[in-house]
Amino acid sequence: MSAACRCIRTFPILCCGSRPSSAFRSVAGRQFQRAFAMSSEGADLKKIQIGSGNSAFDAYTIGKQGAPGVIVLQEWWGVDFEVKNHAIEIAKRGFYSLIPDLYHGKVGLDVAEAQHLMDNLNWTGAIGDVAESVKWLKEKGCPKVGVTGYCMGGALSLASAVLVPGVDAVVAFYGTPSPELADLSKVKIPVQAHFGELDNINGFSDLAAARSLEENLKMAGVDHEVHIYQNNGHAFMNSSPDAIKRNEACGFAKHDQAAVDLAWSRFDAWFNKHLKY
Repeated sequence: MSAACRCIRTFPILCCGSRPSSAFRSVAGRQFQRAFAMSSEGADLKKIQIGSGNSAFDAYTIGKQGAPGVIVLQEWWGVDFEVKNHAIEIAKRGFYSLIPDLYHGKVGLDVAEAQHLMDNLNWTGAIGDVAESVKWLKEKGCPKVGVTGYCMGGALSLASAVLVPGVDAVVAFYGTPSPELADLSKVKIPVQAHFGELDNINGFSDLAAARSLEENLKMAGVDHEVHIYQNNGHAFMNSSPDAIKRNEACGFAKHDQAAVDLAWSRFDAWFNKHLKY
């Protein structure tokens, strides 16, 4: 088995807890998710293409060129409304956001589709897309480039801290890669990570995964922070009305805006420190 395949071995069959709600197992659930996918057009985002030929992929940008760049990596759903919301929020905070489309135009409209897309992701290829995104941003004048991501994207952002040259700092949310993809004790850049205390995705984003990451970062000897948010679960940063409904359907912990605001303030402090100054 290739490392690209083995790297997802710790991720559960269903991201939405052990028993997703019936909304996601029914036709109604698919319609629910389709409405979510269509609920935000991301009108302020500019669609671009990075690379050429068979290796080309679409990406979305927003913000002022020449500002520090932040690559925003998707959850397992794909480039949906909520990752676009995150990119827009990051641009408002003074960064030039770029979302690489790691699924190359596909979006999961229900749990089964999202699982299928993630299971079939070429993780090594996704890391390559991140590397090309870093190169593109620096060619466009970004003095420094950070990577952030959520769930699957959190795992990829941490892997990027090991595998992608030119990344200056990382902020990862509730996701860790397996050792087959990236040895996190070999990180050489600053890393900040965020986890929910109630997250129960074993070995991926639960407390054990958070503590393991912290130990690896200590071994690496890099500037790092690992934050645990009490009474919060997986995907707690998803804050739009539709995303809150989706989290509820997945059985995640109740939305906690105070935790979201605190995480954003820590995100700002970290990337301001490592990308702006």
